[in-house]
Amino acid sequence: MPLTTVETPTETDGVSLSHGLKQRHLSMIALGGVIGAGLFVGSGAGIAAAGPSIVIAYALSGLLVMLVMRMLGEMSAAYPSSGSFSSHAERAIGPWAGFTAGWAFWVLLCTAVGLEGIGAAQIVHGWLPGTPEWAWVALFMVVFCGTNLAAVKNFGEFEFWFAALKVGAITLFLVLGVLALAGVLPGTDSPGGSHLTELLPNGGEGLVIGLLASVFAYGGLETVTIAAAESQDPVRGVARAVRTAMWRIAVFYVGSMAVIVALVPWDSPEVVENGPYVAALDRLGIPGAGQLMNVVVLVALLSAMNANIYGASRIGYSLVERGQGPKRLGRVSGGVPRVAVLASSVFGFLCVLLSYWRPDDVFAWLLNMIGAVILVVWIFIAVSQLRLRRRLERETPERLAVRMWAFPWLTWVALAGMATVFVLMAREPDTRVQLYSTGAMTLMLAAAGYAWQRARERR
Repeated sequence: MPLTTVETPTETDGVSLSHGLKQRHLSMIALGGVIGAGLFVGSGAGIAAAGPSIVIAYALSGLLVMLVMRMLGEMSAAYPSSGSFSSHAERAIGPWAGFTAGWAFWVLLCTAVGLEGIGAAQIVHGWLPGTPEWAWVALFMVVFCGTNLAAVKNFGEFEFWFAALKVGAITLFLVLGVLALAGVLPGTDSPGGSHLTELLPNGGEGLVIGLLASVFAYGGLETVTIAAAESQDPVRGVARAVRTAMWRIAVFYVGSMAVIVALVPWDSPEVVENGPYVAALDRLGIPGAGQLMNVVVLVALLSAMNANIYGASRIGYSLVERGQGPKRLGRVSGGVPRVAVLASSVFGFLCVLLSYWRPDDVFAWLLNMIGAVILVVWIFIAVSQLRLRRRLERETPERLAVRMWAFPWLTWVALAGMATVFVLMAREPDTRVQLYSTGAMTLMLAAAGYAWQRARERR
């Protein structure tokens, strides 16, 4: 496949967009974006399956994510674009690859908007049981659709404060947990290492389940490279976000898992029923811990909704600007692709309706279809980086503001890690359906993208 597509240093899709994101917005998006709703909501099942080895699972998947972010950062610093990895895949592999990665990720983000809206509505419904959940979902969709329609700085401001709350909450949790383990927190006795006597209580199979759960908890880190294209200094913003990714993942994900399994018995029913963070805080005897963490989870879900509407609209806009979608989605006014924002929000709300109308077939099928999309995107990122790095070194080495470590060996290690995750998914009945459904969608998109590419070449 030729390597001659999209040659400008800054994508044409970024020219019409505003540059309203300030450095403080981008820094906090990078900092708080790593704390996703999956960390608070989905980690309990992983702990129940893997036991204390969940720390190993999060560390291994965190290493893979660090490599992916480094590769993506290298390309995004060299070629800032609201299309991010989709634009890089088009440049490196061909238009069909950009089409496939971009639209698959668009479907993933829009579906996630619906899921997060449902989760947030359930929390508020628990506080106000007389109110219908659908009304809260509708309210959240209207608020964040309106936020993203107005101006990119509104998205940045919401994410700044959402991220600040998440970072503050998890930092406080880590501090309290470390003090309790050290035996210096008033009113608590340190459990020492009594909960860590058996590293693999469910054997290797439990570790595999925990590993798969942890991989998908990291989804959403790519948003910072999409947002960087609308910042005042895209190259500097991407470089800073990528360089700090390692300690953010180590502290927020691996660190919090270590604190939880040290404080709470891994097989405690509260870990799954109430969530691991609530269970840990309850062990510390902190009053109102459950409601406090519900507030934090609600913030994480609303933050994810806001970020996913933004990311979906920019990915969709970038695809249209490159001739890979309906032209109406590419309309920009006030520096915002408003039609793309509306389309992304409508699709997200449609997912909510499907969850109420057809939860057992259509909605379940949609969830399975996006189950492994993030891995498909990561593969496109790795292959694109392998091809673009050599071209950059040969033609424009000055653009390499961020460099992948130990190139090309660690890129190949990352690809091997992704292949391993695919194999593990194929072994597990619960994830096998997701793997096959995502594979079918990816093949259909690739076929459509290749047909479109051939038609464009003939024209």
